Amino acid sequence: MITTVVELDQWTDVFQTSAGAIYQSDAERCWYVDFAGKVAKFDYRCLLKLRKAVYHIDIEQALLNTTKDPDVEIIFICACDHCYVLSLLQIIALKELLEGTFVMLELNHIIHDRLYNLPL
Repeated sequence: MITTVVELDQWTDVFQTSAGAIYQSDAERCWYVDFAGKVAKFDYRCLLKLRKAVYHIDIEQALLNTTKDPDVEIIFICACDHCYVLSLLQIIALKELLEGTFVMLELNHIIHDRLYNLPL
C-alpha cells in the first residue's frame, strides 16, 4: 500500500462546519472531505456525485418512517473509492457541508469573473 503525505498548509479551506470541512488542493487538483472521522480524497466529478447522492436521500421520509429499520444510509459512489455509512443527523450535516462548499465555489467563480472581466 502506497501512502502519500500531504502537508495541510497546501490545502485551501473551502468550507467548514462543526461537523467537518472540505479542503481544495491545487497541487493535486482534488478536494479533501474531512467528515465522519475520515479524510477522503475526491476529484471534482466524484465530489459532484457525492453531492447528488446526498441530495437524493429523502430525509423527511426517513424521519417519518415508523418501521424498525435502522436510521442509517449507505452512500456508495460508483467510480469512487469511498463509502459512507451515516445516520440521519450525519446526512443532514454532510448535506449542509456540501451546500456550503458549492456556494463558496460559485461565489469564488463570480468574484473571479467580476475582477478579470472588467472593461478597461
